[in-house]
Amino acid sequence: MKGVVFTEFLDMVDDRFGMETTERIVGRADLPSGGAYTSVGTYDHSEIVSLVVELGRETGIGVGDLVKSFGRHLLTRFHAIYPQFFAEKPDLFSFLENVDAYIHEEVRKLYPNAALPEIGTRRLPDGSLELSYRSNRHMGDLCEGLIVGAIAHYGEAHRLERRDHPQEEDKQCLTFLLHP
Repeated sequence: MKGVVFTEFLDMVDDRFGMETTERIVGRADLPSGGAYTSVGTYDHSEIVSLVVELGRETGIGVGDLVKSFGRHLLTRFHAIYPQFFAEKPDLFSFLENVDAYIHEEVRKLYPNAALPEIGTRRLPDGSLELSYRSNRHMGDLCEGLIVGAIAHYGEAHRLERRDHPQEEDKQCLTFLLHP
């Protein structure tokens, strides 16, 4: 997993819960990296899981809720860091339809070994958008948080529905429906 995810997570923890909390969760998580991350580095995704679990123990907030909240935070940070990903996407659906074809493709150019989730979209006859997510990292809550963050970013009123499906080849499989 790219280091930017780790650095942004620790920044969010600093901002929302204080630097002391960040230091405690990093210390208790027993991380192979020691919790020293660079935005361009690559780290095992199990480290972010350990950090979130420790933050949940520290705060009493459920892990899923923390990961969704982080997804919303991460979307705002991605907009600040990578405005070009949003620049020519006038609405939420056009943005989400370009995640795999444009954003993930750009990430692959920079980091050829990046293990990204599989994202697919299709417009439905009723005007809804269906987004499918498949990943062996099981970060569907992060995906959901990113979608909610994108809804807020574009200021559009959509109702989000999540459907969890049985795993396929150890991959978490989800469908999100965005209703107008």
